Amino acid sequence: MIAAGRRVEDIATVLSANGLILRGGFVFPDDEDAPHGTSGAPARSVLLVGQAGAAPWPHFLRWRENQPRTIADPLDNWSRQVIGAVANEFQARAVSPSDKPYLPFQQWAMRAEGLKPSPLGILMHPQYGLWHAYRGALLFEDELPIQAGEAAPHLCDSCVEKPCLKSCPVDAYSEQGFAYQSCLAHVREAGGSPCRSGGCLDRNSCPYGTEYRYPPEVQAFHMASFARATN
Repeated sequence: MIAAGRRVEDIATVLSANGLILRGGFVFPDDEDAPHGTSGAPARSVLLVGQAGAAPWPHFLRWRENQPRTIADPLDNWSRQVIGAVANEFQARAVSPSDKPYLPFQQWAMRAEGLKPSPLGILMHPQYGLWHAYRGALLFEDELPIQAGEAAPHLCDSCVEKPCLKSCPVDAYSEQGFAYQSCLAHVREAGGSPCRSGGCLDRNSCPYGTEYRYPPEVQAFHMASFARATN
C-alpha cells in the first residue's frame, strides 16, 4: 500500500484527471539491479500506474478523436502521453509494459499490491477481480515514502468451480497454460464472433469484481487489437 506523502498524493490527483490510479509501489533494495531513472542512475523507487474497471475509457476516446485513425496501438500511445506528462511534472522516468527490453511489470505489480495470478494469468485483485490493468510506471531516483503491499486474499484459492477454465469453446486456458494460437485462430474465424463482440468468455465467467467489468465496447476494442496480432 502507498504510505502518506504529499508528493504521492499529488501524483494520484493528477492521474485521476484521466481516470488512472496509483497501483502501489515499493523501494528497490540496494542489491537489486533496478532500471535507471531520469539521469541514468539506478532508480530507488517505483510507483505503478493503472486502472480499475474502465474509468480511463472516456478520457481515451476524447483523445482519440484528434488522432489519425491509422495510429498504431492507440491505447498504449495515450497511456504513454498521459503518464509521460506526469513523469515530467514530478521528475520521474515513465516506463510502459510494452517497452523493450521488457521490464518485469507483473513481478512489480505482485510486489506492489501483494497479488497472485489467476488461472488466466491476469492478477486477481480482491476488489476488482480480473477487471483492472497496469498502464505504466514512474521511476524515481530518490526514496519515496512507499512500501510494498502485504499479501492480499487470493480469491482463486476459494473458487471451487473455476468457471474461468470451462467457458472457452477452444479451451484456450488450462493448467498447461495459454494456447495462444488456438485462441487467436478462434477469435479470427466466424465462430469467434461472441468473443470479438463481448470479450473473452473465460474472463467474463469469473464471479469476482463483476461491478468493474469492462463494458462490451471496451472488451471488443481489446479483442480487435488481439485479433490483429502478428505473433
